[in-house]
Amino acid sequence: MKSILGLAVLTLSLVLVSFRPLYTVDEITYAIRAGNAGQLSQFLDSRVDISLPEKSDTYSKIQAEMIIRDFFSTNGVQNFLVKRRVTNGGSEVCVGVLQTRNGDYRTTFFIKQKGDKQYLQELRFQNNQ
Repeated sequence: MKSILGLAVLTLSLVLVSFRPLYTVDEITYAIRAGNAGQLSQFLDSRVDISLPEKSDTYSKIQAEMIIRDFFSTNGVQNFLVKRRVTNGGSEVCVGVLQTRNGDYRTTFFIKQKGDKQYLQELRFQNNQ
């Protein structure tokens, strides 16, 4: 009986250890809510599509972090409210409202599974009027 219980505990432990935590929408929304581009950058893919009211392009991870940092500091992030989350296989889309001292922005981001990690591939900020 002890050996069966020990084997069950060992098997359960191995199964639980084998699961790696994935980046979640919650961690990304927390970084956006805090206006922390450095924290957000850990989730960026090597190339990221960024759309801002005044410009839109595909940027390297380093460029994307600088652009997001500038956008956050220029607008003064106050809060981020999630309105909708959709999961489809290894992809997730989140839509919300970024509240800043300069107004609200409809925010959409797209995350895609690559191997054992999820990466932020697209981030859009649109004037919410």
